[in-house]
Amino acid sequence: MKLVLGTKNPGKLRELFELAGENTDLQLELAPDGFGPEETGTTFIENAVIKAEAAAHMTKTLSLGEDSGIAVEALNGAPGVYSARYCEGSDRDRTLKLLNAMASVPDGERGAEYVCAMALVSADGKILHVTEGKWIGEIARKESGENGFGYDPIFFLPELGKTSADISRQEKNEYSHRAKAWHKMLKFIANELAGKVS
Repeated sequence: MKLVLGTKNPGKLRELFELAGENTDLQLELAPDGFGPEETGTTFIENAVIKAEAAAHMTKTLSLGEDSGIAVEALNGAPGVYSARYCEGSDRDRTLKLLNAMASVPDGERGAEYVCAMALVSADGKILHVTEGKWIGEIARKESGENGFGYDPIFFLPELGKTSADISRQEKNEYSHRAKAWHKMLKFIANELAGKVS
């Protein structure tokens, strides 16, 4: 089954391939050149739908949109859907801005969650299914770890005693918000679409 991803990011393509594991019937492809819809949604699910609908419109193929970010309790859910646009510059610039915003927040009040939403849209643009996965943690007081990207160096996991940049890719694939949302979507595809969509 061919599935176009509403992204131009080859890293996400690789990650979803890995997470699919034995589900080798899925043929994942990146969106074509010219893909780049404006993410005007106010929720992760709305942005995931925008990406999926845009990919389906361009390719006339079953498409998947994904949107993710970090939501911090003490900041009323910010940066949320603006995680990748929290400030100009690099991932590290955004990480340092978040650390600075949390500098005065005491231990015990630094809760945060990574959120990932996915939307599956048919070749003719119909929304078939949406899923969401969450990864609960805290904002650390300093960066740690070399793995991962984005806010991983300051996303602390109390149950592991590490940040998500400290753990291996295999561990991340077991716990992450994206893994949870994707596994729910794979279950829907296997149960509802297998044999119906080529």
